[in-house]
Amino acid sequence: MVFWEGYVSDEVMGIFAPIVIYWLYGGFYQLLPPLDGYRLHTRKEEEEKNLLSLSKVVKGVLLQQLLQAAVAHALFLLTSTADESGITIQPSIPIQIVQIIIGMFVMDTWQYFMHRYMHQNKFLYRHVHSQHHRLVVPYAIGALYNHPLEGLLLDTIGGAIAFLTSGMTARTSVFFFCFATVKTVDDHCGLWLPGNIFHIFFQNNTAYHDIHHQLPGTKYNYSQPFFSIWDKILGTHMPYTLVKRPEGGFEARLVKD
Repeated sequence: MVFWEGYVSDEVMGIFAPIVIYWLYGGFYQLLPPLDGYRLHTRKEEEEKNLLSLSKVVKGVLLQQLLQAAVAHALFLLTSTADESGITIQPSIPIQIVQIIIGMFVMDTWQYFMHRYMHQNKFLYRHVHSQHHRLVVPYAIGALYNHPLEGLLLDTIGGAIAFLTSGMTARTSVFFFCFATVKTVDDHCGLWLPGNIFHIFFQNNTAYHDIHHQLPGTKYNYSQPFFSIWDKILGTHMPYTLVKRPEGGFEARLVKD
């Protein structure tokens, strides 16, 4: 039993809930006061280094989410296991948890290798992936600002593969994709807030991904959105240290061997 049962279908929730969550969580960060004591970059750095207006970022994200919704709709139509009355038998909670964990590892694997290839292939980096790196100083609402082709290949198809290989139902996918969305937004929020559970439980977090957005770190820390396993296995893991800035806030600095 879920709170939306009887109001909207699992498929509709699977399409629209991650989009709504993105704007709610990203909007929450956007509406926070400056919080200069917790920023990984100063406001001056954000103004000087980022090459895009907020309105352009918002339009780019909305375009990606439109493609994402279209693919999700097609995916749910093709994989529906509902009976004649429209009811889908849901697996037990332990099985759903296992499916979500499998989905996390599958998504991480796809995104690591695709992300790394987009850096290694000069054509793809110059014409596709560099669009995301125009936000040198990441912020929450810009988490899904990508070239449409990258959004399709990296995020949307990666999510579809995770959904298919894990065997999750549309209902389970609501929880999985909403969690992945929140994690992705948090990784780009640019704030090191005390008590943030993602910083406590995940090594792959806001500071970890901030290293990747820095020029010396662009060839490291490709892993996203959950774990840092592939970086560690394949030698692209770049550790960091957080240093307090005299004027307030923190700086994530690379720690090279």
